[in-house]
Amino acid sequence: MTSLLPMLLAQGQGSPSWVFLVQIGLMAGIFWFLLIRPQSQARKKHAAILAQLKKGDDITTAGGIIGKVKDVKEDRVTIESGSATLIVERSRIVRVGEAVSPTA
Repeated sequence: MTSLLPMLLAQGQGSPSWVFLVQIGLMAGIFWFLLIRPQSQARKKHAAILAQLKKGDDITTAGGIIGKVKDVKEDRVTIESGSATLIVERSRIVRVGEAVSPTA
């Protein structure tokens, strides 16, 4: 009686290269669905939250500063926090009102 292991190993040696290409394609698809796509969606949602930013909104920055928007420019936002007036980059805002950025 012959051993089953050498027969299985002999069959695997001649596998076509298209099987390898399908496996690589499946791994790339899984990688895209688990890593790249969620990050892209989070970036789009954060951009949408920041696009709706207007004077008078309550915000929280990535550094934890809480304030109210006084002025909005292209990439800078002037906020009032307590008795101080601060200028922060728009991209550093992680919360506007109750909307929390998914990238926070």
